[in-house]
Amino acid sequence: MDKFRIKGGKALRGTVAISGAKNSALPVMAAALLTAEKVTLHNIPKVRDLITMSKLLAFMDAKVSITEMPASDYVIEAPKLNHAEAPYELVKTMRASVLTLGPLMARVGVARVSLPGGCAIGARPVDLHLKALEQMGAEIGTSHGYIEARAPEGRLKGAHIVFEKITVTGTENTLMAAVLADGETVLENAAREPEVTDLVKMLRKMGAQIEGDGTATLRIRGVDRLHGTEHSVIPDRIEAGTFLVAGAITGGELTISHCAPGHLGAVIAKLEQAGVPIEIVNKRT
Repeated sequence: MDKFRIKGGKALRGTVAISGAKNSALPVMAAALLTAEKVTLHNIPKVRDLITMSKLLAFMDAKVSITEMPASDYVIEAPKLNHAEAPYELVKTMRASVLTLGPLMARVGVARVSLPGGCAIGARPVDLHLKALEQMGAEIGTSHGYIEARAPEGRLKGAHIVFEKITVTGTENTLMAAVLADGETVLENAAREPEVTDLVKMLRKMGAQIEGDGTATLRIRGVDRLHGTEHSVIPDRIEAGTFLVAGAITGGELTISHCAPGHLGAVIAKLEQAGVPIEIVNKRT
C-alpha cells in the first residue's frame, strides 16, 4: 500500500494553483452524451475517476480526445451510442458511473448501468435517482448488480419531483434526464451546490431551458435536441479549502490562485473568526 511520510513543524509558504473540480467534471462529462455534436471541456483535473469516465464514454462509442496540460482538455463526440451500458468491469471503482443513467435515458431511452460493487439499492442513495426517473415514466428493474431502465415510449415525460432528501448526484442525474424529456419537469428540494450550478450553465450553453439554478427549485422545459459546446470546469472548492486551512494551522503565508472565493464563504468566515487574516486579491481567481 502506498503511504505518505510527512515531517511537520514548518510553515507552508508559496503559491498553489487549484485544480478543476472532479465533482463538477464527472457530471459535465456525462452530459456530453446528451448531444451528437462535439463538446470541449477545459480545466479537467488529472484524477483516476475521470480517466475511468473517459473509458466508459468510449465503451459507449463516444470518441474522447485528451490534451495534457497543467490541466487537461477533453474533446468528446458521441454521434451514436451503440452500447447504452456502464459495465461493472469499468466502473467497479467509480461510484459516479450512475451519472450516465440520466443522459442515456434522455438520449436513447434505454440504459444498463452497473452498481459499484454490485451493492444493494437500499444501501445507497441511488434509489432517489431511480424514483425520480420512474416519475418521468421510466420502467426500472435491477438484476445481478445492474440497473436496467427503459422509457416505454422512447422518451421520458416531464414530472413534478420532490426529493425526499437533498442529493447532489440525484439532482444532476434527474436534471440531465429532464432536458430532453417531453414537457416540463420541476425539481423541488434540489441540491444547490456550485457543481450543480456549473452543470446547469453547461446545459444552458447546449440549448437546455433551465430556471432556478442556485435555488432549491429547478424548472426544466424539455427540448428536442441539444448542441455541442465549450465549457471550463469550476475550481475545486474542497482543494482550495484544504490549502486555506493548511496555511492557517501551520502559521504560513499562502497565495491560492485559480480558485473561486465565492464558493469558499463559509470556510473563509470561520478562519477569520479564528483570527486568520485572509485577503481576496482578485475575486475571479
